[in-house]
Amino acid sequence: MEHKNIVATIYIKDGMAVKSPTELDVKKDVLELASVYDDSGIDKIICYDLSTDDEEHEKNILAIREINRNVQVKTAGGGNIKRLEDVKKLLYAGCVEVILNGSKPETIDLIKEASARFGSQKMLVSLSTVDFLFKTKDFLPSNIHELLIMNTSLLEGLENITEIPYIAQVDEYDLDKVLKVLKSDQIRGISGQFINDTNFNIMQMKSELSDSGIKMDNFEPKLAWSDLKPDSNGLVPTVIQDFQTGEVLMLAYMNEESFNTTIRTGKMTYYSRSRQSLWVKGETSGHFQFVKSLTADCDFDTILAKVSQVGVACHTGAPSCFFNEIVKKEYIERNPLKVFEDVYAVIADRQKNPKEGSYTNYLFDKGLDKILKKVGEEATEIVIAAKNPDSEETKYEISDFLYHMMVLMVAKGVTWEDITSELAQR
Repeated sequence: MEHKNIVATIYIKDGMAVKSPTELDVKKDVLELASVYDDSGIDKIICYDLSTDDEEHEKNILAIREINRNVQVKTAGGGNIKRLEDVKKLLYAGCVEVILNGSKPETIDLIKEASARFGSQKMLVSLSTVDFLFKTKDFLPSNIHELLIMNTSLLEGLENITEIPYIAQVDEYDLDKVLKVLKSDQIRGISGQFINDTNFNIMQMKSELSDSGIKMDNFEPKLAWSDLKPDSNGLVPTVIQDFQTGEVLMLAYMNEESFNTTIRTGKMTYYSRSRQSLWVKGETSGHFQFVKSLTADCDFDTILAKVSQVGVACHTGAPSCFFNEIVKKEYIERNPLKVFEDVYAVIADRQKNPKEGSYTNYLFDKGLDKILKKVGEEATEIVIAAKNPDSEETKYEISDFLYHMMVLMVAKGVTWEDITSELAQR
């Protein structure tokens, strides 16, 4: 049995996130909002384009593309879809599904066309009435993947009309009502304004639903507290590491209650030895740590937590608590991404702070055409070198090419994070 999805919705107006199609005044950064949803346990994000003209439509598509490049949760795109080209734009922007509006007459023909071109698994239809289901009953089941039910009053008789799986929009969180809705085999998940509220604890809700027999995509620990070996005070030291960079952020302690709370809520929760009480990291500062993984060491007496850190980890304002150097021996960094980031940083610094005699500054001074010429020349040098049985020359030419490519990246404002995000999405 598949787990049920918790679905958040981002309404996008002029490239920014707004609260709803009728509440446009308060705007948020779409990527920041999507990242919060990604960290908090959301299973899918619906991105609605609220544009009113082609220029804004393109701007909103770019915002959706940025979401898909930077978050891991899958997305479905909808809004302002008038033709097949609009469906293609959303799929090319990284959406795994596209939502067509069942209240529009042109949707019937568009479903057939889009499904034939891109596949029924990528097609969803949103409904506020059941009229559309009667009009399309002969072909709809084989042309779409899911329904998005926008009106909860439709749920009572929906499953007597169609066998198409659906996501239901639920207005507010009432555990008993949500349980009743999710118990149907035909429903795949829920959406709603309470889910869009970034203060709502998604992982806590998932735990409550799991406790009631609903299969959710939440943490199912392979080890219990009883498998660990706490110290004489009942505590296990926990090393916290950034899940993306690998940087060690801090050291804290867990007791049984904080351990279980962390797993249920998805937010790192510790035991404060000084206050003799539990504390949720970020509860006062907003610098939450969202759990990506918890791993015990070989002796089961230490935990390694990989987290998505909001803001900074240290109470001093430093990114990491570990910044007081004791001794240091110079060494050559060989971590590939770190090397690329370090070289990129030097090139970016040269652009901002020119240095006399710098070849990098010479390239920047000559302009984009010169940089592009060098990139092309170095690419050709790789091809020539690769014909040589000795790989040493190939290594040298690839290094030259990568350097010039990074000069181009800095000139165009493209970062290694942009590149790795794009590659990860493919």
